[in-house]
Amino acid sequence: MNEIVSVRVCIMGAGPVGGSLACRLASAGVSVALVDQAALPPMEHPAFDGRAYAIAAGSQAFLKDAGLWDVLDVKPNPIRDIRVSDGHIGRKASRLHLHFAGHEAGDESRPFGWMVEARSLRKALNARFPVLDNLHLFAPAKAVVERTGEGVMVRLDSGTIIRSELVIGAEGRNSPLREQAGIQVTRIPYHQTAIVCAIAHERPHHGLALEHFLPAGPFAALPMGPSADAEPGGAPNVSALVWTERAENAGAFMALDDGRFAREARRRLGSHLGAVRLVGRRWSYPVSAMIAHRYVDKRLALAGDAAHGIHPIAGQGLNLGFRDGIALAELVIDAVAAGRDVGGEAVLRRYQRVRQADNLLMFAVTDGLDRLFSTDRRLVRAVRDVGINGVNQFGPVKRLFMRRAMGVSAS
Repeated sequence: MNEIVSVRVCIMGAGPVGGSLACRLASAGVSVALVDQAALPPMEHPAFDGRAYAIAAGSQAFLKDAGLWDVLDVKPNPIRDIRVSDGHIGRKASRLHLHFAGHEAGDESRPFGWMVEARSLRKALNARFPVLDNLHLFAPAKAVVERTGEGVMVRLDSGTIIRSELVIGAEGRNSPLREQAGIQVTRIPYHQTAIVCAIAHERPHHGLALEHFLPAGPFAALPMGPSADAEPGGAPNVSALVWTERAENAGAFMALDDGRFAREARRRLGSHLGAVRLVGRRWSYPVSAMIAHRYVDKRLALAGDAAHGIHPIAGQGLNLGFRDGIALAELVIDAVAAGRDVGGEAVLRRYQRVRQADNLLMFAVTDGLDRLFSTDRRLVRAVRDVGINGVNQFGPVKRLFMRRAMGVSAS
């Protein structure tokens, strides 16, 4: 006889967004099934690999409510300042720049965000799943999902049947649930490649995140905490790099030996961190944007990369996914408390209304920023440098930008 598991919510995809949302709901007493087609990487003794997430202040509260923040085994490093500059490779950045100092946002004790090692969040998720009584984890598992007006039935290849009121698609950009629902998407290819890695450097970063706009694409250096295993003996000064390069050139940079790669990185970074060396691995992926035309269907809600993907120019992609999770958690918890159907039309309409406008805005802003800054036309460069400096000088607009970067209310 097949096992039948009855829950209020079934989440497909145990990545950072789906996994964190499952923990948040289960922590609040909501019964959840979490299904992933892949085995969860154990990562109990992983080597430093250079990947990290920039977690905005608003997202940090979500991870804390999910019980994940306090079990991260590598201490998150605060981002206290952000500097935005424009320039050319090997030259000093333009004197017209934009500098966000943490104290200018209105709360001197609150950083813009934190850098969290990807392996640390994965380990926290894996440690949290088994201790939550309301969370049922199935991974690896293949699933067939049936949605009707009365509810959701998920049939696993093991024979287990999951019954729920709502299914959440958090399976990534190629979401099978989105395809099943016939939800159309708009895609934008940028013909760029993002190279992701980490460097150890001679001088401390003091919590400064740098976004340097170059003709081939933005180059970001993000302040990580000291690492005990990034290199033999540990590394006291570490930063994550997100280097956006034209797709036709990225392969050549990825093929460089570590020393030559570090020299090319320093040409783009500048000299303020002193000597640099590559630590961990290098990763690369094509840069594109995608947004679903709607986020809901009958008893279905999309979240994270299943609903949207944006250019990494502002470092907000994962945070948008966490904001989806925040909205869904609030709506589901409220519905459970009121005795309402968590997969009903009222909940889904509210989710669509709350999240689509925010995501569309960030989709448009990041697309516009890439088009504005990934060009070397002299007149365009002059206008954008003046614009950057203008925002830097005008307090109200600057504070609006800062609070948006933190993922908190702009009021």
